[in-house]
Amino acid sequence: MTDPCAEYAGLSSFWDIPGMKAGVITGDVAWNLLKFAKVKGFALPAFNCTGSSSCNAVLEGAAKLGVPAYIQFSEGGSCFFAGKALANGKKEASILGACAGAHYVRNVAPAYGVPCLTHSDHCAKKLLPWFVGMLEADQEHFKLYGEPLFSSHMLDLSEEPHEENVSICAEYFKKMTPMKIILEMEIGITGGVEDGVDNSGVANDKLYSTPQDTELVWKTLSPISPMFTIAAAFGNVHGVYKPGNVVLQPELLDSFQKSLGPKEGYDKPFFFVFHGGSGSEKKDIENAVSFGVVKMNVDTDTQWAYWEGLLKFYKAKSGYLQGQIGNPEGEDKPNKSYYDPRKWVRCSEESMRERCIEAFKDLNKHL
Repeated sequence: MTDPCAEYAGLSSFWDIPGMKAGVITGDVAWNLLKFAKVKGFALPAFNCTGSSSCNAVLEGAAKLGVPAYIQFSEGGSCFFAGKALANGKKEASILGACAGAHYVRNVAPAYGVPCLTHSDHCAKKLLPWFVGMLEADQEHFKLYGEPLFSSHMLDLSEEPHEENVSICAEYFKKMTPMKIILEMEIGITGGVEDGVDNSGVANDKLYSTPQDTELVWKTLSPISPMFTIAAAFGNVHGVYKPGNVVLQPELLDSFQKSLGPKEGYDKPFFFVFHGGSGSEKKDIENAVSFGVVKMNVDTDTQWAYWEGLLKFYKAKSGYLQGQIGNPEGEDKPNKSYYDPRKWVRCSEESMRERCIEAFKDLNKHL
């Protein structure tokens, strides 16, 4: 079998991919962008967003470099996007928030002049009602416009037995395939704590996938559609920890590729996703990309960057932020221009933008 990515090796730019455009891309165009990334040896950072402000920061960073953006919403982040006051017992606020975020990005991304993929992050078994709600929104959007609302979705059933994990993924993938939605699935567990899910006590052997794991996924999903990616575990942990506390083994990804490649007749058949990218060593990132990673999740580092923008603003302007009236220039001087949210939220956006730019460069040596 011929490498499906080979046809994109001769393209000089992602803009040469048929159908590529500024704004949200889905279906074949989105999948072909991942093929292009893989054959060209780079990956896309995917940033978790919780509101229009963080979405803007990602899009601005991508626009400054002229590269595609990847915006994703977790279940908790989706609920926050819609409003924490809303009822969410049936995940209705999370469904609403994720869809609102996807529609927001669809409306503004074209103005930034770069392509963008929209994605839903970790969906555990207990969160499947959220996933179902987003799929229903995809189906409605597809009926109206001939494409789904989202570019891709993730099912994270890694806490379930492998056979059940892959079986449920296949069930939903069959529903996604007519709309050409990319499925991201996880096999092996990402450690640490993320979005209220605590895997910090997981046994070490669960943090590393095996060739048998990834080939089970391949044999089950590839007959349905080639449009899936695997978040295979190679010691990944959500969050940032002291150097040495997390032992990544990206060479495992290479071993998975070398195990399946000869059976399929071409090198590196898997499309991998790197979870827990925040705080990772640059060399581990570079190696992972060389072994077929096409997407890396970034959340913790951009959360800190967003906060740090506000922190620096407060430290620099604290004398103007102690009351509505009165500052170092006089007791009767107003401070409205300092506590206006547009002032300090913008500082957060600028700080997050710069961290996004760093991630784009970490994953693409051509930038």
